[in-house]
Amino acid sequence: MEPAVVGMIILVVLIVGANFVMYAVARGWAKGGDSRWISALKDSFRKPLDSSSDKSMEELRKRVEELQKKKE
Repeated sequence: MEPAVVGMIILVVLIVGANFVMYAVARGWAKGGDSRWISALKDSFRKPLDSSSDKSMEELRKRVEELQKKKE
C-alpha cells in the first residue's frame, strides 16, 4: 500500500476510537452511574495546581492549629 493510504487508515481508526471513548464517557455520565474515574477527572480539573504559596499557607495553618492546641 502507499504511505498516504496507510496514513488515512490510521487517521480514520484514531477518529473512530476517539468517538467511541467520548460516547462511553457521555453515556456513563448521563446514566449517573457511580463512576469513580469520572469524578476523579472532574476533581482534577477543579483542583488548582499545587504551588509553593499553597504549601506554605498549609504549613502556616498547621502551625496555628498546633499553637491553639497547646494554648488550650
